[in-house]
Amino acid sequence: MVNYIWAFLIGIGIIYSLVTGNINTLNESILTNANEALDLILNLLPIIVLWTGILKIAEESGLLDKFAKLLMPILHKLFPDVPKGNKALGYISSNIAANMLGLGSAATPAGLKAMEELQKINPDKKTASFPMITFLILNTAGVTLIPTTILALRVAYKSASPGEIILPAIIATACSSIAGLTLDYIIRKRAKKWK
Repeated sequence: MVNYIWAFLIGIGIIYSLVTGNINTLNESILTNANEALDLILNLLPIIVLWTGILKIAEESGLLDKFAKLLMPILHKLFPDVPKGNKALGYISSNIAANMLGLGSAATPAGLKAMEELQKINPDKKTASFPMITFLILNTAGVTLIPTTILALRVAYKSASPGEIILPAIIATACSSIAGLTLDYIIRKRAKKWK
């Protein structure tokens, strides 16, 4: 679906350039932006590779399992419908760890695995279960302690103080997580009363 949206937006841009007679601007923009995108990727790649590697080392050394055990009391409160010891909780904790490091791309595989495991225990396979919704909220609004990708972007674009984003990022993600999880809790309680 996203491919269709991008294709539509690109098509509209090309048609607009043809209609307004800005073909030269279109050509110049394509060449300039392609070069800029490549530079950005080359600047971001080492940082993402570094943190993904650290996450992989943490996983293989058992540090993620210890982090998962540390989070289990909280996860059991957030996901009361998920049986204790379910694989989904381990994947959720890995996803949380990656998101805390600001590594959305590294968090994605664990998030997908968590959703697969949550789907296995979902009584109604055609709709999202409460644990799936809670995980989606937690994943989307998750607390980020080190916004790695944003820091890399700020460094790539020569920010005078790239690290000044850390505290606002922690505050913003903490507020969004608290608000999202509170709303999820209220809606879940009301929905269970209606059943």
